[in-house]
Amino acid sequence: MWELWRRHRRKVYLTVGVLGSGYLLYRLYDAHIRRRSELERELANERENDELIKAQMQAHFENIQQIADTTTLPHAMLYLSSRVAEELDIMHLTERLIRGKGQPNTMTTSEKLELWDRLKILSFTRMVVSLWAMTMLSLYIRVQVNILGRHLYIDTARDLGSSDLPVSSILFFYFSILYMAFSPEEADLIDRNELQQFLASADFLSNYGMSTLISNMQAAASEVLKGKQLKDLFNSTVVHETVVKILDIFMSMGSPHHWVDYIMPEDARFYKFVAFSDSAGTNLSDVTKFDQLMVETRAVLSSVEFANIVDISLKRAVKALMEDINAQLGEGNLLSGMPLAKILPRIAQITPILFEEPSNKRFIQIIQNIPEVELFFTLLYANMPIS
Repeated sequence: MWELWRRHRRKVYLTVGVLGSGYLLYRLYDAHIRRRSELERELANERENDELIKAQMQAHFENIQQIADTTTLPHAMLYLSSRVAEELDIMHLTERLIRGKGQPNTMTTSEKLELWDRLKILSFTRMVVSLWAMTMLSLYIRVQVNILGRHLYIDTARDLGSSDLPVSSILFFYFSILYMAFSPEEADLIDRNELQQFLASADFLSNYGMSTLISNMQAAASEVLKGKQLKDLFNSTVVHETVVKILDIFMSMGSPHHWVDYIMPEDARFYKFVAFSDSAGTNLSDVTKFDQLMVETRAVLSSVEFANIVDISLKRAVKALMEDINAQLGEGNLLSGMPLAKILPRIAQITPILFEEPSNKRFIQIIQNIPEVELFFTLLYANMPIS
């Protein structure tokens, strides 16, 4: 046996070594396969969760856009329309001109010319103010709901401790908060008063920014219309250029983002104090969710990306406005040119159309459907870099 072992021990060692190495390699390979399978399952689960979250956020995003169109926006536009009609009422001018036409001896020629000049400037001011305010308010409210919607989604998911939160639950919270119908324990996500303040800031333009907006827009209109006579022929190109020039001069006044101050307060605490001055115990020194929302909103409005969106939206709105003016005056008439005196009454009639509800009028829908605008708000909601 010893002699047999001595003759074959190398073969035995070699055989055992090969078998041991093979067994070890098999175990290593088996462990690798199992680990790879586990990783693939984990990656598959992560992809599934990511797709679920993306689907939830997409559904939430689409729903909050619809909420803005059906709740906040119509109310704000109706109020804005009444404020424009109140601040830029031209009925007293037209009535005096009509009386002067029926009673020629009641006014001198210079007085009539002065009234026509005021009517000319106010008519264009009213139209361009309405166009600008409609465009800016629709964009502002869209910024609001996307910032608020993102906060509500994140805060609700964190509160419930689940990333797989059903969309219906998120929308329930959003609708509850939007209509101020939630119970005190649900209000912990965003305080009722803070949310009310934030949503109410959509009326800042109507309540506080309107006077300065009108004054500066009127100054721009006066500069552009200086020297324009009532007998001068205006065709579609001239009307378009006039509106664009008024907007360009207005937007170039002051600092690059001066117009943001017409839409929202420079200091969020100012609006907070004014809106809730009757509430006792308001401590303005505390940084609240409202302050955070307003700071984020102003940062978006002051960005270069938003300024580009404003420029694109205003150009598209002016184009749509010209289509309506052509339809009212007759495209053939406006192409050949009409005296300015005949165009002014139609320009005054355009204003109410701009403030109709989004479901009934195309202006706001046209702005919202611009690809650059859609992309901007998608990235804003996702809290991703806009550029």
